[in-house]
Amino acid sequence: MSTTAPAPATPELAGLAPSAPRDDPWWRTAVVYQIYIRSFRDSTGTGIGDLGGVLERLPYLRRLGVDAIWLSPFYPSPQHDHGYDVADYEGVDPRFGDLDLMRQVIDHAHALGLRVVIDIVPNHCSTDHPWFRAALAAAPESPERALFHFADGRGPDGAEPPNNWRSIFGGSSWARTTTADGTPGQYYLHSFAPEQADFNWADPRVGDYFESILRFWLDLGVDGFRIDVAHGLHKQPGLPDDPQAALDETTGDPVNSAAWNRPEVHDVWRRWRALTDAYEERDGRARVLVGEIGVLDPRQVALYQRPDELHQSFLFEFLRTDWDATAFHDVIRRGVNAVTASGSAVSWVLNNHDMPRVVTRYAGGEPGGGPGDVALGERRARAALLMMLALPGSVYLYQGEELGLAEVVDLPVSALQDPMYHRSDGARRGRDGCRVPLPWQADTPSYGFTSASAAWLPQPRWFSAYGADEQQRRGESTLHLYRAALALRSAVPDLRHGELVWHRPPDSPDGVVSFRRGRLLCTVNCGPAPVPAPETAALLLSSAEDLEEGKQPPHSAAWWLV
Repeated sequence: MSTTAPAPATPELAGLAPSAPRDDPWWRTAVVYQIYIRSFRDSTGTGIGDLGGVLERLPYLRRLGVDAIWLSPFYPSPQHDHGYDVADYEGVDPRFGDLDLMRQVIDHAHALGLRVVIDIVPNHCSTDHPWFRAALAAAPESPERALFHFADGRGPDGAEPPNNWRSIFGGSSWARTTTADGTPGQYYLHSFAPEQADFNWADPRVGDYFESILRFWLDLGVDGFRIDVAHGLHKQPGLPDDPQAALDETTGDPVNSAAWNRPEVHDVWRRWRALTDAYEERDGRARVLVGEIGVLDPRQVALYQRPDELHQSFLFEFLRTDWDATAFHDVIRRGVNAVTASGSAVSWVLNNHDMPRVVTRYAGGEPGGGPGDVALGERRARAALLMMLALPGSVYLYQGEELGLAEVVDLPVSALQDPMYHRSDGARRGRDGCRVPLPWQADTPSYGFTSASAAWLPQPRWFSAYGADEQQRRGESTLHLYRAALALRSAVPDLRHGELVWHRPPDSPDGVVSFRRGRLLCTVNCGPAPVPAPETAALLLSSAEDLEEGKQPPHSAAWWLV
């Protein structure tokens, strides 16, 4: 039986419409496609993806069926953290294009019916930023230094950092400066790489500066912002030691309560929300603020999505959930209950530019280790897609997941560029494996990503089996599954607006996740053996190709009309 969905015009699908029409803002149910620009498509032959490549492939994304795109940072930057070290928030790095090309991307996306969300990085800037360069040249306690966190060292001659905070990328969160006469000076705070200096958000000039940046891009036509490290920004006054500070470095998760998730940060998001709401009131176009909230407790995440704060934030707990029916049930229940209580909607995600790809996670592989059981990982990832697309809220996809790409786990050490790897002295492999440039064509050099002799990260030979052109030619492929699922989600109102109702207990012995959205039933078989298919239900779409009458295969998901 084919995984291809029936045509949306069938009477059965028409019967799935809810009893009353809905007029929710677009972002509440949108499917957003994340573009990591330097790995998406190179149009200039440099080996690095660019905005011209984005412009070229917008029709591909429209055909895929997404509603919006999210662009990773494209600002002028020395690229110590691949653009998350911003030197100019109102420009375009020449590696990627220029402002005129950015305008073309926005205009063409809008002409195709796609909205455009861009990354904004308010926690820190590049040490090449004019403000920071001026701060280095200024004296301690100067207005220039007040825009950042400068402090004297502790111990004899100030040789020890000001406190015990640790960088997420490894090492101390403090870097020491050198004075004009060559002697050691004050330290400055960097929660990530030393080339990324943290702003001091207690200084009102920082908030005013970022409001002007938001206005610049909103006036250019963007539809919203994905906010990097939205749980950061404010620090506890006095910058005290924290007993859990070391966990920031060893786990890569923000645990230090003096540096992360401070209550003052919510005032920032209230100010930003008032600004985007004013734009919407002026022209009727809804803008969105999407937060990267690095906390796993859905109740804490929900606090950022109160009606006067961010519109959305990613539910990272879902991304980190193991392949287990009970675990999925629990995280979905917690996420939906917590976030909907705030009046917002959950933003579901399985992949992004910071995490190993879901195929590899579900396969039992790991960066720097073995790939695991890739075939099993692919089955599970396809099933997780249907589960995620059937849940209430919005969905964020990461480039290449529609091709079924696994993590490139065996990049040579000489090719690794992530500062996380180098700052941790190799203890943490870093994020390069999920950032390898995409294979657009199965049998061409660099798989159609670039005309250069090589891409900025080496692409493995097995990419040839995952080329977008080859998957398009095949009758069955992950790309076809994504297109079919997204077409159904667009055509079936119950998949966007139907109430979530659990269909069976989460501890069923067969390990099945089962829930309804109106007349649409989603079943996910997380177990290793087939289970009975729902009785008196018509199959709309399955993640599995090895279907058997009356049975749902192991490690698969299906949508049914009941």
